[in-house]
Amino acid sequence: MQDSNSSARLGNVAVLGIGHTGEAVCRYLVGLGERVSSITLFGGASSHEGEVTHELEGLGVRCVLGTEEVEGTFDLTIASPGIPVGSVFFQAAAAHSAEIIGEPEFAWRESPANWVGITGTNGKTTTTTLTTALLREGGRVAEAVGNIGTIITSRLAERQPGSWFVAELSSFQLATTRLLHPHVACLMNVTPDHVEWHGSMEAYAQAKEKIFANLQAGDLAVVSDGDDWCRAVIGRLDARGLRVCRVDVRQDPGTPCAAFVRDGRLVVRLDGAEHVLVPTDDLLIKGEHNEENALVASAVALELGVADKDVCCGLLAFSPLEHRIEPCGEVSGVRFVNDSKATNTDSVEKALTAFRPGNIVVLLGGHDKGTDLTSLAHAVAARCRVAVCYGAAGERIARALEDEVAASGSGLEVVREPHLREAFSAACGRAQAGDVVLLSPACSSFDEFHNMEERGELFKHLAAERVAAGRLC
Repeated sequence: MQDSNSSARLGNVAVLGIGHTGEAVCRYLVGLGERVSSITLFGGASSHEGEVTHELEGLGVRCVLGTEEVEGTFDLTIASPGIPVGSVFFQAAAAHSAEIIGEPEFAWRESPANWVGITGTNGKTTTTTLTTALLREGGRVAEAVGNIGTIITSRLAERQPGSWFVAELSSFQLATTRLLHPHVACLMNVTPDHVEWHGSMEAYAQAKEKIFANLQAGDLAVVSDGDDWCRAVIGRLDARGLRVCRVDVRQDPGTPCAAFVRDGRLVVRLDGAEHVLVPTDDLLIKGEHNEENALVASAVALELGVADKDVCCGLLAFSPLEHRIEPCGEVSGVRFVNDSKATNTDSVEKALTAFRPGNIVVLLGGHDKGTDLTSLAHAVAARCRVAVCYGAAGERIARALEDEVAASGSGLEVVREPHLREAFSAACGRAQAGDVVLLSPACSSFDEFHNMEERGELFKHLAAERVAAGRLC
């Protein structure tokens, strides 16, 4: 293991939550031997016995299941990210613990060298994956971990000396950090999301900003200046005297460290030295938001010493991620694009910029988060020809779009359907040659699916059927 704090005793440790994170943390703790006096897993109210708990008990872990009551005294509690800080469960554990932290904080303490941290409401998965690819193109050993799907603690035992962790960090994960200190920390954007979990938009934004809490003079903060929340963060980082790389796809920020588009090319400037990279038109990932993702990833790679030529090669080779503006076939001149990962309104608004206005048939709907729809309705009415609204949120979205059409005079056609399958058929029935049928729902998937991946897979399956048949309807 790389640069482990292996001499530090942890004492009596509690783990909160029996999901994949809780299991991975328990298995890692078991491997620490005498550093850990005892391990107690509190599964939560809905937890129950099963294969995992039996295996963990066989390894010496005490499992407390079916309750949120916490008893005992613990030197450290490690909480899973889905448990809100203000919840009864979390607070009960905190009352019985000398310290309570989240899993990324624990992983960083165990292996603190060579971390990149990436957060933001949207774009962090693409940026994390692309950053990892650019580092590898430059000969570094790098692994994408964290909210992207690989539990960081599960990779500690096999981590190679000198390797880099590129950690996608959610607001849930950052809320429970205290000492976490990446060498490069990135904030993509802050728009309304998960407000119900954090309690307020301010608390959500504060959790995101914690990624910079422990940066020092030699580190680099990479921050988009595309929204008011991020611009306020930049001001506070400047006041601390930190190196801040401002990211702006529309203009050169004019600062010693900046990432921007000039004359159609990506440009990164670090401490006054410019790196002119590839034309934006040559990127396989399309849209202004993806240009921003590419700028952030390039700034990180260049900061860590990757050569310009390797950054350029990596950028040109990078393909769209699954479920994120993912091309999935064409028939009768109509393209199908799966953007199931667009679970909030800001993500959809950015996705729409990847396509020609007036030729978009968009599918919107799913579980209703109660988000304000004003900005989304304006963007959809301005850029789309047809909007098919479905699912639990479909009616509210449809009404918002119709109100915008009435106010703006847009020619947008608004269609209502009960579920995604019917919405897809309706979209195909209205699509014309040159159009794109775009699943970009602006909602989570839990009214109809287990997760956004399952939703995206259904869309791709339906598209594949039309492509195989050689006709839209």
